[in-house]
Amino acid sequence: MYFLLYVGILNPGFPMAYSKFSHFLRFLRQELAIPKADLRLALRHPEHTPDRLPMILWQYGLVSLSQLSQILDWLERNLISEMS
Repeated sequence: MYFLLYVGILNPGFPMAYSKFSHFLRFLRQELAIPKADLRLALRHPEHTPDRLPMILWQYGLVSLSQLSQILDWLERNLISEMS
């Protein structure tokens, strides 16, 4: 449960609650088949806030541009739409 430690240090200004973040990680693992080791690497990044995670994954070459687009679409559907 590597994400449990990460959730404890979430930026309080970011609207992603624990359950949303766990759904997000599940999407990354199951739908995009991103290995746990890759997620761990991205979560250890010095600028590791949930809003930066997609870009960190892309910058490290852990997701393709197509996958990045899917991630951003998922975030828009599941987070941004709920905020408006």
